[in-house]
Amino acid sequence: MADSHIASGIRKLNQSNYTTWATCVKSYLQGQDLWGVTNEPDTELPRIDTNGAVHKWNVKAGRAMYILKTTVEEEMLEYFQETESPKVAWDTLVNLFSKKNDTRLQLLESELMSLSQGEHSIPQFFRKVKTLCKEIGELDPQSRIGEPWMKRIIVHGLKPEYRTFVTAIQGWPTQPTLTEFEYLLAGQEALVKQVTGVLVKNDAEALYVKKGKHKQKYNRYQNRNGDKGRKVAERKQGLRKRTQGRG
Repeated sequence: MADSHIASGIRKLNQSNYTTWATCVKSYLQGQDLWGVTNEPDTELPRIDTNGAVHKWNVKAGRAMYILKTTVEEEMLEYFQETESPKVAWDTLVNLFSKKNDTRLQLLESELMSLSQGEHSIPQFFRKVKTLCKEIGELDPQSRIGEPWMKRIIVHGLKPEYRTFVTAIQGWPTQPTLTEFEYLLAGQEALVKQVTGVLVKNDAEALYVKKGKHKQKYNRYQNRNGDKGRKVAERKQGLRKRTQGRG
């Protein structure tokens, strides 16, 4: 059965992929002339059975329901498994995800606006921003975030040490694309790490030399004190022997 083959190629609807699922299923239903019984204008059973209209409608409705029921996870099927109307099933999912999407959209937008680089590397930070923007666009195509706005969000969340570098880039007559901007910042990050590593190494070497000099001074001090101690002990021992000889 052709519908079965196509259904197996559509990723099943779950809690997080409604927009993609709806787009794929709608396109398939339209291509199979099944969208009319799902959304409009043929969503109701014909009242007059002209030329087998009722039978034709039932066949189309059955095929549409098969597609809807076999392309959703079981947890989603629970919401419309009792209905035989494609329109009722479709509208149920639309209403369900509209409410969920509004809440999810608000959470994603709030997270994006408060996002900062923190301990993330430049590639990790860019990936996080891109992922959030993609999810927002999938939930609400009209809220899709373009590259210029994405760059502003990234600049706002960068660590303070990149501000001078970013300011210099913003003065260029031709601004880099988002991908080029990421490469530039990643290169700057690598340079900072390299310089920091050299400074740490130099500090460690300087500390090692300083400790070595201190140890040498300490040894000389110990040697001097040791010599003095031995001389004092020898004098005391000699005095003891002379005292015993007199006795």
